[in-house]
This record gives sequence, C-alpha cells and structure tokens, in this order.
Amino acid sequence: MEITPFLWFDDQAEDALDFYSKVFANSRVVNVSKGGDHSVAGGFIIGSIKIENLLITVFNGGPAYTFNEAISLFVSCETQGEVDHLWSALGDGGTPGRCGWLKDRFGVSWQVIPTLLGTLMSDPDPAKASRVRDAMMQMSKIDGERLLVAYNG
Repeated sequence: MEITPFLWFDDQAEDALDFYSKVFANSRVVNVSKGGDHSVAGGFIIGSIKIENLLITVFNGGPAYTFNEAISLFVSCETQGEVDHLWSALGDGGTPGRCGWLKDRFGVSWQVIPTLLGTLMSDPDPAKASRVRDAMMQMSKIDGERLLVAYNG
C-alpha cells in the first residue's frame, strides 16, 4: 500500500510540477499525462513529482475546488539555510503566514519548520519550552537564532 497526496489544481498543475522541481533540489517529475476529452489548459491532465521520498500527484480538474489551510505540506529543515531557501522560493508569488506557514503561488499551504523548533519545544523545562513557543508565535518565517535566544532566556 502507498498513500500519495493528490493536489487538485484549476489549470496550473503543469506549472506546479515545473515550479516544485526547481524549488526542491532532491526532486524529479515522474510522469505527465496529456490529452483526452477532459483536458484542461492545453491538454495537461495529470502528473506526479517525487520530492525527497514523497510522491505527489497533481491534476488539472478545473475550478470546482480550491486549496485551503486545512491541509498543508510540512517540510522539516535541518538548517536555517534550508528554511531561508524554501521560505523564499515557495513564498515567491505566494503569501506568508504565521508560525512557519505560507501559501505558495498556487495556493498550496506549506509549513517550513526547522527541526530545532521541535527539539527546543520538547525540552522538559516548561519555562524554556514556553518561551520558545511564545517566540515562534511572533514569527512568520521561523528564525532559529531567535528561538535559541528565547530558549536561553
């Protein structure tokens, strides 16, 4: 069994494949199927991309549905450099949110989160964890240095 996120776009699925393949270094377009009677936007119908170890299927289904924050793609970043790169790239043409959330130019919600956040927030000292949480709540893009300042009081 395999579970794969399936993203329904109006007519931008092919653009999304191209965009995501450029944003994520370890990614590749797996397939693109064009044509048929139900084609939208120049014939593109369905495709998939592998980002890291996650296969994502994209589909041009028309305007019946739109994305919202009820589902997001969570990206766990090992370094602040990864956070900075992905925040900038995914946010280009999109909308920044709070606490590491953003919507990309297609309306897909992402959480760009440094692993440091989880480490600091799970500290057994509730005062430290609370300071980190409070600092994070004031951020748009998560800043590891600011988290560490809050953690250390």
